[in-house]
Amino acid sequence: MDVKVELTSEAAGSGHSDALTPGYRVESIKRLEAATPENPLDVLVIGGGVVGCGSAFDAASRGLAVGLVEQTDLAAGTSSRSSRLAHGGLRYLEHREFGLVHEALTERGLLLDRIAPHLVQPLAFLLPLSGPTWERPYIGAGVTLYDMLSRVGAYGGTMPRPKTLSRAAVRGIAPGLAADRIKSAVRFYDAQIDDARHTLALARSAAGAGAAVVTRCAAVGVIREPLDAERERVIGARVAVDGRELDVYARCVLSATGVWTDEFRGVAGIEPEGAQVRQAKGVHLVVPRDRIRSGNAVIARTPTSVLFLLPWGDDCWLIGTTDTDYEGDLADPHADPADIEYLLDQTNRWLAEPLDRSDIIGVYCGLRPLVATEVVSEDDDETTTQMSREHVVLRPLPGLVMIAGGKYTTYRVMAEDAVDAAIVERSAYVGGDPPISETDNLPLVGADNFAELWQSRSRLAREWDMSERLVVHLLRRHGDRAPRVVDLIDNDASLGERLHPRAPYLVAEAVVAVRDEGARSIADVLVRRTRVALETPDAGRGAVEAVADILSAELGWDEETRRKAIQVFEADWPETWLIVTE
Repeated sequence: MDVKVELTSEAAGSGHSDALTPGYRVESIKRLEAATPENPLDVLVIGGGVVGCGSAFDAASRGLAVGLVEQTDLAAGTSSRSSRLAHGGLRYLEHREFGLVHEALTERGLLLDRIAPHLVQPLAFLLPLSGPTWERPYIGAGVTLYDMLSRVGAYGGTMPRPKTLSRAAVRGIAPGLAADRIKSAVRFYDAQIDDARHTLALARSAAGAGAAVVTRCAAVGVIREPLDAERERVIGARVAVDGRELDVYARCVLSATGVWTDEFRGVAGIEPEGAQVRQAKGVHLVVPRDRIRSGNAVIARTPTSVLFLLPWGDDCWLIGTTDTDYEGDLADPHADPADIEYLLDQTNRWLAEPLDRSDIIGVYCGLRPLVATEVVSEDDDETTTQMSREHVVLRPLPGLVMIAGGKYTTYRVMAEDAVDAAIVERSAYVGGDPPISETDNLPLVGADNFAELWQSRSRLAREWDMSERLVVHLLRRHGDRAPRVVDLIDNDASLGERLHPRAPYLVAEAVVAVRDEGARSIADVLVRRTRVALETPDAGRGAVEAVADILSAELGWDEETRRKAIQVFEADWPETWLIVTE
């Protein structure tokens, strides 16, 4: 066929590979080690979530020398555990946060139309109405304003206009909803995003622009030098990787550590002052598609948060979310029985056939990094703490920039603001006009030829000897890199088999995850590069041996390493029945 498979390994015109191969990691570590006081990086990004990878891509695309270090895996924290929505946040209109909503809706349009159309797609929502008669015009006006904000000054991603539906119309669209409870509904559109693969695409795009991206590489301290009699300047970071520590010098260290922001303050030896980050726990349930009969997603208000019923792939629904304060292990948040009961209770308010714990095939839990700031009342001088989804850029020391807060959808704006601040720090060393961000015009890896392939998906099904459903699956996950997966299957037909009997992912996708996508553990493959562990009742146990074999072959594991990797995965990702019955 016409699509060139070399797109999988080299970003167009950049001269750099965008494949996160094992060899690329080795070379990237050498590049970090080569960053000396005499020849430093321009920016060293700490954190491999969406904002960190977005910052690395932004900085590298401006022509800066960039490194990124991540203590575990790309998107291992919040950026793989969201509600998987690219949205403006309808509920923020009630708090009159019009600027935040408009900004997010503008970013939604960019993602849909230009930046990542293979990973972001429109999604129709029903907002059921069951209250007094005044609720209908009140909610309708709010949704209309939401739609207007998405169109005013926005780049693209234009959705169909919202519409108020009768009870009969709702029943036709969503026969599984409780008809006796619903008087009418408003239908509007937002967008769904594959968060973990989007973050991966950012990391690959950063690599393609010349950045050195290294996972399993933790920042354990910052390097300082005297600036004057009273102050010090940060000139790099000490990192631990593969059993040794390196000093990596940079003109600016940029912390994009999300819920670990306050922990990084400790690593950097900075007193906790000003805006701080608090963690809000968001739990999601995964249930089979046939348990909720609806052609649209559903959004409804709850006493403490918002309820989402979201179709995911061909086989699942996602149910979320909770919004509770969290204190505990930031790397391993867990759902409590109360979280599960809360989500089931809120969901069953709207369903004709209620769900119970036996319907749950997966559970995942993420932490939202909310910025807490102290506010003094003008009337009584009392100090209160306010939480916000706005982001803040901090410069606690010369040479150090920290970005905190924000929403997944606005990651690009956050990254641009953070890199702008980093360039100010860099200007102490380098003169001239600062390079300007162009990430609003730069498609991510997989996006360039996606539209052409998407329009040809019926033809591709014939040429690739696959069902059109499988072609759609590959295009929606890999974009114009899908031929890479198909080529592997052409060379070895066994790679075209399912990785797990109850999930749609192919063995070839696991091979690509290790060869091209930086996966280095079983969880990397089954939790983030695919979602097998979250979408099967056995938490991916049926695929563990196959993935361990692939990792062993690609990374040179011996039998003891393989055995320990399986033990770690099974301890970290218990089977669903253990979670919902604990």
